[in-house]
Amino acid sequence: MTSFAQDARSAEERLRTLFPPTPLQRNDHLSERYGADIWLKREDLAPVRSYKLRGAFNAMRKVLERDPAQQLFVAASAGNHAQGMAYVCRHFGVRGVIFMPVTTPEQKIMKTRTFGGAQVEIRLTGDYVDDTLAEAKAWCAEQGAHFLAPFDDPDVIEGQASVAVELLAQAGAQGMGQPDLVVMPVGGGGLSAGMTGYFRAAAPGIACRYVEPEGGASLAAALAEGAPVTLNKVDTFVDGAAVARIGGHTFDMLKGVDPAHLIAAPENRICGTILEMLNVEGIVLEPAGALSVDVLPGLADEIRGKRVVCVTSGGNFDFERLPEVKERSMRYTGKKKYVILRLPQRPGALRDFLEMLGPEDDIARFEYLKKSARNFGSVLLGIETARAENFGALFDRLEAHGFVYTDITADELIGEFVL
Repeated sequence: MTSFAQDARSAEERLRTLFPPTPLQRNDHLSERYGADIWLKREDLAPVRSYKLRGAFNAMRKVLERDPAQQLFVAASAGNHAQGMAYVCRHFGVRGVIFMPVTTPEQKIMKTRTFGGAQVEIRLTGDYVDDTLAEAKAWCAEQGAHFLAPFDDPDVIEGQASVAVELLAQAGAQGMGQPDLVVMPVGGGGLSAGMTGYFRAAAPGIACRYVEPEGGASLAAALAEGAPVTLNKVDTFVDGAAVARIGGHTFDMLKGVDPAHLIAAPENRICGTILEMLNVEGIVLEPAGALSVDVLPGLADEIRGKRVVCVTSGGNFDFERLPEVKERSMRYTGKKKYVILRLPQRPGALRDFLEMLGPEDDIARFEYLKKSARNFGSVLLGIETARAENFGALFDRLEAHGFVYTDITADELIGEFVL
């Protein structure tokens, strides 16, 4: 019986029929910023701009080796797993049926169709992923198809482990030596479980750090309980890693992780990392793909002088989301706030307020919320500024001149209705 490390190396070797290794690149910008030797394992440069292709290929390959007559595969996904499966369906010449929520953006549907070509059929069903998954599994059972899981499958985990196999081989070939630390994202756990399993066997001296989105910390919850649990609420912004329940197979390989090595990344902070990598480095990362880079500031003391690899797991970023990303980043850094201003209904009141603004302050939104009051009107204001500390001075001026306001920037309930 072969070991997990041997199987991972075999999976990596077989993958070469599909695409060459993704680059392992030193990043001068991050290295200089943190006083470390920082490299990026660029899974965002895979053919489908995500590592998901690896697990889908390995799982489908093994099914076909066991049962060549199995020519129908099913998946439920609105993201990278769908694109990876479509790509390998075309490669193997088998039929794939991919169920997607009705709410899936057209861009993702189009890309999945492009990768799969005539081999893939897309079915839009359900408003939520859970509904889509139930429909897909029911149809799969009726048709006698094989359901290709996105992460909770030993063959998928083994395929994702090929990232670690490549990483070590490239590190040796490029003369950088073995990394001191590898930072990787965690969603359902396929990538992190595969890489961890391989490092434990082939390079136990490498330290690992695991990053989850703050609003989808399913591994943290599982470690606390000693078993996978379902989160009551998930922030879906980091859609490539926002999973309500980590997989059972993946948790079996991750349950030995030290909770101190698990880091939660705030969604709004991730937005700033996406913008920095895009504007400074020209690297397009989706929210999940930015997780490993996002936590570097918190690791600054630990990584100084060390060799670090960050796995940038995906680059399927829809640029229509760019305004939202900028908005969330500015709110996180304190450079944008929303306030409801109680404005006196008298001539010159608006001018008086505008004179309170500083030279670096700018009104990004101005909207009357209530127009029936005789003496005062409620105004929703979105204010942007160059430096977060400018708001303290602005609010002091408003209060000194008798203006009444309420800062609603962090109020989620009000924000759902008016922002």
